[in-house]
Amino acid sequence: KEGNEGNNHYGPLTVITGYLDSLAEDEDLPSDWGKPVAQMRGQADRMRLILGDLLKLSRIEASGPASLEETVDVVSILERSQAAFEGHAHVASIKVRAKSAALLRGSHSEIETVIVNLLSNAVRHTPKDGEIILTWRSDAKGADLIVADTGEGIDAEHIPRLTERFFRVDKGRSRDDGGTGLGLAIVKHVLARHGAELTISSEPGKGSTFSCRFPADRVLEQAKAAS
Repeated sequence: KEGNEGNNHYGPLTVITGYLDSLAEDEDLPSDWGKPVAQMRGQADRMRLILGDLLKLSRIEASGPASLEETVDVVSILERSQAAFEGHAHVASIKVRAKSAALLRGSHSEIETVIVNLLSNAVRHTPKDGEIILTWRSDAKGADLIVADTGEGIDAEHIPRLTERFFRVDKGRSRDDGGTGLGLAIVKHVLARHGAELTISSEPGKGSTFSCRFPADRVLEQAKAAS
């Protein structure tokens, strides 16, 4: 049923992109139509991403607390995410600092979403010669997942609104920068489902730090912690 509902939501976009794809492949398409059709295809793809994130956010908001039964290897997700982003053109250096081998009790897919969204955000706002540090650490009171960068930074007045849907710090910045404007809202609601809190600290020109603090009842310490 859920899958059918998703298909119904995407139906109109599927029709639109189908016609646009056909136009793009049409050898008789007038040359001056090539750029507009390409732009329309790009915007249709962007709308699909936005719709997907809206549906994801809606499902998360309608859900209760995440289960304590499933365990998540946070370090493993950090390392896979690092490998997926690192090496691409214009991507800053990415380092993983695993200061704990503790597992997290919760949803693997949702915690992966948090990590990917925070890392994607850092990549978009950090120059190639900058650095992004992914940290996982734990103590008796809980655990911290931290994404810190040396990017452009954010003015203090904007920080409280960063997790709002579609909020943009720079109203003049192109909306084609790869984000949907929903990533941090999704992060906030996933963390709420895991009893965690998001703290953001930043300074223009000096980078930003996004810290996710998980409570002790969500942390499963391993017998052999990483050094």
